[in-house]
Amino acid sequence: MKIDVDGPDGIKQAYAYTGGKPFDPALPCVLFMHGAMHDHSGWTLLARWCAHHGHGVLAVDQPGHGRSAGPPLPSVEALADWTLALMSAAGVQQATLVGHSMGTLIALEAAARAPKRATRLVLLGAAYPMKVSDALLGIAREAPLRAIDMVNALSISTPASKPGYPGPGAWVHGGNRALMRNQQALSSDVNLFEHDFRICDAYAGGAKAMAKVKCPTTLVVGERDQMTPPKATKELAAALKAKVVTVPTGHHLMAEAPDAVLAALRGALG
Repeated sequence: MKIDVDGPDGIKQAYAYTGGKPFDPALPCVLFMHGAMHDHSGWTLLARWCAHHGHGVLAVDQPGHGRSAGPPLPSVEALADWTLALMSAAGVQQATLVGHSMGTLIALEAAARAPKRATRLVLLGAAYPMKVSDALLGIAREAPLRAIDMVNALSISTPASKPGYPGPGAWVHGGNRALMRNQQALSSDVNLFEHDFRICDAYAGGAKAMAKVKCPTTLVVGERDQMTPPKATKELAAALKAKVVTVPTGHHLMAEAPDAVLAALRGALG
């Protein structure tokens, strides 16, 4: 689904996957926000389940990612404003906001900026602050493909995960690496890896945002997550009075344990 969104650079076209059914803004909406160097494709299983069980689905590509027009936006705050503008453009007044990694910061900030528009928060692989080491940022700047390989190795908790979704022929490590490399190649004018990770590192508004959030929150935590380890979720869980669901994964939760993550989402949707 293509949506014209009025953003900081004027009206530009955004793409949202709708789960295999035409989007109906009259249905309870679930809006999915991807992490750094990703796009809507990471949400396929969850989006399809929601779309076929009474929800309107928008799994968005953020500006400059996937099929959405660029350039990438410069901050979590700008992406939160863009997300709310996208909701308005799609005719959605309220939504459950689901984010992964960088997308959790965007969901949190959007829910704080417009508390009445967020009915629930579901945060996968979240942390605040979401700091990135100077060493990784340096490698991202000088050798982004090497940085992609490093993050891919850290994000998945086993050297040979079972097929994601599950299905024969699927390779979680190779699929994630290819997706990230494709995102980098599509952004010829921007080092997208460095851009996305610097956005996460720079976001400093989480404490104020948490105080403004009014909706029920669920944190889905990978017990072997090296990117946003379980101990890094404690401040979020306490401040948001969140329900915490732990799954047997690393940071790439949706691909490593698809059934467990879907069960967590279904529980959050109630």
